[in-house]
Amino acid sequence: MIVFAIRRALQIVPVIIGVTIATFLLAKIIPGDPADMLLGATASEEAKEALRSGMGLHEAAHVQYLIYVGNLLQGDLGQSFTFAQPVTTVIVERLGNTAILAIAAIILAAFIGVAAGTWAALKPGSFRDQSLSVVVLFFNSMPSFWLGLVLIMIFGLNLRLLPVSGMQSVGGGDGVLGLAAHMILPSITLAAWSLATIARMTRSSLLEVINSDYIRTARAKGMRESRVVLCHALPNAMPQIITVIGMQMGFLLSGAVLTETIFSWPGIGLAMYQAISTRDIPLIQGGILILAIAFVLINFAVDVLYTCFNPKLKL
Repeated sequence: MIVFAIRRALQIVPVIIGVTIATFLLAKIIPGDPADMLLGATASEEAKEALRSGMGLHEAAHVQYLIYVGNLLQGDLGQSFTFAQPVTTVIVERLGNTAILAIAAIILAAFIGVAAGTWAALKPGSFRDQSLSVVVLFFNSMPSFWLGLVLIMIFGLNLRLLPVSGMQSVGGGDGVLGLAAHMILPSITLAAWSLATIARMTRSSLLEVINSDYIRTARAKGMRESRVVLCHALPNAMPQIITVIGMQMGFLLSGAVLTETIFSWPGIGLAMYQAISTRDIPLIQGGILILAIAFVLINFAVDVLYTCFNPKLKL
C-alpha cells in the first residue's frame, strides 16, 4: 500500500506543474494592466513602470514563470486588488468556510444517494426504481443557481423558515445551531446534482454485482433479498461508489462559486466571483490554483482508498 501511494503521489507532480502553468498563462490571457489595477488610472506613468519592473513584467515569459513558481513555493500568491490583502490571507480566511459547505453537501449527497440507489436496486424495474430514474434526470438537468433561487423563494421569503444569506445572523452569536440553519439551503443546492449522480451509480453498480454467481448462491441459501443486497452486493459495489463520491467532492469545490454567490456564503467561491467582477487577476489565479490542487489531492486520496476495497489494483 505504501509503495502504491508513493507511486500515485509521484504521478500527481506533473499534474500540479501543469496547473501552475495554466494559472500563470491565465494572467496573460485576461485583459488589463496589473499596474493600473494596483495603482489606479490616475497614477503617474513612472510609478506604473516602476511597479511593472518590480513585478518582473518586462522579463521573458519563462523567467516570469520561474519567478511565479518561486513565489508559490514561498506561499506568496500575490496581492489582491479587491480586498487589499495578500491572496494567501484571503484564501486562508475563506477556505474553511468553503470546506464546511462542501463537506456538508457531500455527506448529504452520499448518504441519500447511496440509500436511494440501494432502495431502487432492491426491486429493479419497479415503480420506485422508475421514480428514482425520473428524480435523477430532474436533478441532473436542473441548474444549481435555479434550485438555489427556488429554495430561497420557498423557505426564505414565503415560509420564512430558514435564513438565506451568510453564515450567521446580523450581530452574530448564533452558535452551532445558527450555522447549521444557514447551511441547510446552500448545502442542499450544492448537493443536488451530486446526489442524483451517486444514486444512479449506486443503482447501476449494485445491479451489475447482483447478477454475479455468488449472489445467486446467497439467494439459493434462502437469504432475504435485502440481506443479499446489503451484506453481499453493496460491499462489493463500494469501490465504484467511492470513486464517484470522491469525484463529486472535487466537483463540489468548483460548483461552490455559484452556490456561495447566491447565498452570500463567505467562501473562496464568493471571493472568486468578486475577483472576476473586478478583474482581480492574482486572486483569480490563487483561487483556481488552490481549487485545482484540492481536486488533485482528493482524487489521490480516492485512488488510495479504492485499493482498500480492491487490493488487485495495487498489483
